[in-house]
Amino acid sequence: MNYQHLQHTWVDFGQRITAFIDQLGLENLSLYCDHAALRVNDNHMAQLLADEFSQHGKIISNNIINGRPILIIKLTEPLVIGAMHIQCVELPFPSDKAYPVEGWEHVELVFPSQAQTCDELVAELIEKVPQLADIIASNDSENSDIKVKQSSPKGDKERLANPTIAFKANGICVKVHPHDIQKIVESEQAC
Repeated sequence: MNYQHLQHTWVDFGQRITAFIDQLGLENLSLYCDHAALRVNDNHMAQLLADEFSQHGKIISNNIINGRPILIIKLTEPLVIGAMHIQCVELPFPSDKAYPVEGWEHVELVFPSQAQTCDELVAELIEKVPQLADIIASNDSENSDIKVKQSSPKGDKERLANPTIAFKANGICVKVHPHDIQKIVESEQAC
């Protein structure tokens, strides 16, 4: 896998993400995508991708989150999915978990909110998209096609709470959170 391969697979990934956003009922919220994320299983591959992406942008954050380095690269030319222009790529170095598929894994959408917790974010999302209540409630069922995970990932220097709701299905994921990744990076650098 290299930068060129990722460019080649972007169109298919974008189509699958767009269909999933529609399935979740998020398409009418006018959310914007602040970044797309990769998954790799090998440190050497992660470093090669970091070097390649650095030729197409600038690393704006290299932070330790959940015990591993995660780079945020602001691209010179944004990635495009439909009307969304995605400025940043998240490149986590591998953890001890092996991913079944390496490459594009998720996008993160900004849902402007003052939510400080996942519960507050869920309540606001359900208020705007009532059908999400059933999806979130059915998460405990083994028959659910969509898995939902709530988390509050936090970098060592972050000052801004950014609760996140992840919706996963068929090898892709859409995450929703209140703050743009670039604002989170700015909060880290304010330390």
